[in-house]
Amino acid sequence: MPQSVSVSSTALEGIEFSFVVSGIPDSVSRVNIIIQNDSYKDKVVLNASDGKIDTSLVINGTGNFNIILPQFNVEKVSLRVFPGLLSIIPPLLAILFALIFRQVILSLMLGIYVGAVFIYDYNPLTGLLRLVDKYIINSISDVSHIQIIVFTLFFGGVIGLISKSGGTRGIANVITKIAKNRKSTMLSAWLSGLVIFFDDYANTLIVGNLMRPVTDKMKISREKLAFIVDATAAPVASIFIISSWIGFEVGLIHDGLSMIGSDANAYTTFLATIPFRFYPIIMLFFVFLISYSQRDFGPMYKAERRALIEGKLFNGKDIASADLTDTSEIFGNEDKAKWYNGIIPILVIIFGTIIGLIYTGINSLQEQGISEYGIREIISNSDSYLALLWSSFSACIVAAFMILSQKIMSLSETIDAWFLGIRSMLLAVIILILAWAIGAITVEMKTADYIISLIGDNISPHFLPVIIFLVAGLTSFATGTSWGTMAILMPIVIPLSHSVSGLYGLDAIENTLILQGVISSVLAGAVFGDHCSPISDTTILSSMASGCNHVDHVRTQLPYAILIAIVCMLLGDIPTAFGLSPYLSLGLIGLIVVAIVFLIGKKTDLGINTK
Repeated sequence: MPQSVSVSSTALEGIEFSFVVSGIPDSVSRVNIIIQNDSYKDKVVLNASDGKIDTSLVINGTGNFNIILPQFNVEKVSLRVFPGLLSIIPPLLAILFALIFRQVILSLMLGIYVGAVFIYDYNPLTGLLRLVDKYIINSISDVSHIQIIVFTLFFGGVIGLISKSGGTRGIANVITKIAKNRKSTMLSAWLSGLVIFFDDYANTLIVGNLMRPVTDKMKISREKLAFIVDATAAPVASIFIISSWIGFEVGLIHDGLSMIGSDANAYTTFLATIPFRFYPIIMLFFVFLISYSQRDFGPMYKAERRALIEGKLFNGKDIASADLTDTSEIFGNEDKAKWYNGIIPILVIIFGTIIGLIYTGINSLQEQGISEYGIREIISNSDSYLALLWSSFSACIVAAFMILSQKIMSLSETIDAWFLGIRSMLLAVIILILAWAIGAITVEMKTADYIISLIGDNISPHFLPVIIFLVAGLTSFATGTSWGTMAILMPIVIPLSHSVSGLYGLDAIENTLILQGVISSVLAGAVFGDHCSPISDTTILSSMASGCNHVDHVRTQLPYAILIAIVCMLLGDIPTAFGLSPYLSLGLIGLIVVAIVFLIGKKTDLGINTK
């Protein structure tokens, strides 16, 4: 059997990287490894077991290295080693450029380009070529990414159809009868976000597009709508016991528990962490509170006052809503406004997604030979991307059929409306593709590994939850992906928690408490960072669905997210690690948040008649 070497093409100076050699003859127990370049040479002797070496190596130098196995006829392996600090420059550059110059696409491309230049030997021309032919193309060619893109475009087509047919206006008219004022309108948006709990993408696109005509009528700023949409989508999907997130989260927990030899049930552990996930829980409460009290502060207060006093729903050019800003063109005539032309296609998406989740989950279980299962197992094994794809396509067909059967529009007009909706999503799709590309850069440059290395393992276990929350938030913020952050950190922090707790001699109860806190910190911190990041897909989709300038959405949302995160860390992550009940912490945090809103927040409609 020929020998093979498995190693990443990149590594960070002074930080461990995985090194695997397979196919080693049983007669060989020790293998010589030579790591060298023009100015560096190191020889390592590794022990082989069962014909394999699976270990970690460290290189204390930078540049292009060759790894040679002189005992075997194996080609040398090339490895590029960076200073750790370089790994955070591409995402930070993209984020800072976006916040300062308000050009999201250019900012993302700049971050990708700089990362590609670093990876490809600081060659500016090669970096430019790889930006296009590797990172962007790979982002498009990934199957799950294609499914998300097509679902997003199909959903845009549905919105185009129901809007042009008058369905959106009809829904808005019905909700307006219920939403008598700004308060009830914002609460309706918040409640809609809670109801669509099963997927954050579907939640964002449905609630944003559904509520936008109503919030516009009530002079609620697009920034406020985008915040309500964004602050309910991922938080509710991440903590709900049945959603498209649960299979991913439980799977990561299961793998992490296996690494420390624990036989604890992963789903039970997942449920036990929910009370410790202070950020998403309190954020949902915070959205309700500011909607009910009609109080805001910071940039959001200015945005709300601008919308009320000047009638400007968004600041500057509304880059996110594209062609949908001309309501006379897109929302159809008032006499054609029938609520059911909007509700039925949306219900097709909602129930179609649920049916799709059940169908794909059962199929997956049957393929695994599992005959006894419940709803938890079904959802955990489902394919949410396929379910969303099928449901959005079905909704397109249903919406088109309803339009043609009622003779609201001709076939040509129906197709034009469908394309108009698709075109409105193109900007979001482009940004999504670039966000995935910069995410690939951060993976290749080991951004998360560098962030983890900064905290070390010489810390008290009682401070692990709050530190892990910060690390997860920073990683998610820099990479723009909550799922990627969870996937990267969970296999690291569960063994870290177990090891540190053992070093400090914690008993089983304390060990379990710290472990639950650490797991919840990864899950909650990932949502926090993703919630704040301008390169996050859900943040981008929230801006797009709400018709809000993306940078304005980030600027107005960031102070709220940071405030809630700080309060949750100080009154949640730290005290519960020392034994305080998470329910008491939640109550205390809730009281503090109420006090902050009423002491700092100002009534947005003060001095204005909004009736």
